[in-house]
Amino acid sequence: MLIGSADVKILGERSPRIASFASEPLMLSDVACLQLTAEMRNSAREAVLPPALHPTIPPVVSIQVWDVADSPVGAFGFAMCRVSCRSGVRARGFSTAAVASTQAAAQILTERFGFPCVLGEVTLRRHYDGVDAEVMVDGSRTLGIAALDPEPMDLDDVQYTGNLNLAHTPLGLRLAQVEVDHVASRVERLSARLSAFDGEAWGNRLLDPYFVVSASVALETVSIQPIRFVCKPDELAFTGTESVAAAGKT
Repeated sequence: MLIGSADVKILGERSPRIASFASEPLMLSDVACLQLTAEMRNSAREAVLPPALHPTIPPVVSIQVWDVADSPVGAFGFAMCRVSCRSGVRARGFSTAAVASTQAAAQILTERFGFPCVLGEVTLRRHYDGVDAEVMVDGSRTLGIAALDPEPMDLDDVQYTGNLNLAHTPLGLRLAQVEVDHVASRVERLSARLSAFDGEAWGNRLLDPYFVVSASVALETVSIQPIRFVCKPDELAFTGTESVAAAGKT
């Protein structure tokens, strides 16, 4: 059985803190969400995941870029990088890094849900013939996506797996299970390429998405649900999963 081999102590040193577990979802309206998935090198398969998680074969990295027009903290851009994995039998995405375009958005996504956010410039532009996305952090271009030839899809044709965000919580260092509900009004598939990707900036220099598998863009509303369960990062989900109820919510 394959399991992650990343050093939990090292991962924990750069993980955010969730002071208390929220009880209400975060509602985001008028969202454009670009998702790109790509195969990455086998050298990253186990090395980027903590021992609680099982890598997929082939190893896959998933990138999402959001343009959020309305939220409790106003409009903002958001981008995240996730490594495809399984927690027990459930398909998940382990978050390696995230970028938000405003301090308010970075704070709420980090403190309530454990997204490892830093501040940066996140741009998502939709055109009649495609979508362009770019992320800049500290003046460096860490992500560039060019996607062309949109084709309409059924609203249920794109599925989004839940996130696992490593964070310091009231229960200790844990993988927070974050469920994000997407309700789309329009979905399109695209042909995409990565014009820029800085693996180290997205959490690990071993991340190397060398072959784009799929890309899609959805117009939707998004609700990030309150965390209900966490998992010990060094123990498999079958025995290491805990309810957050005992820790209390705010």
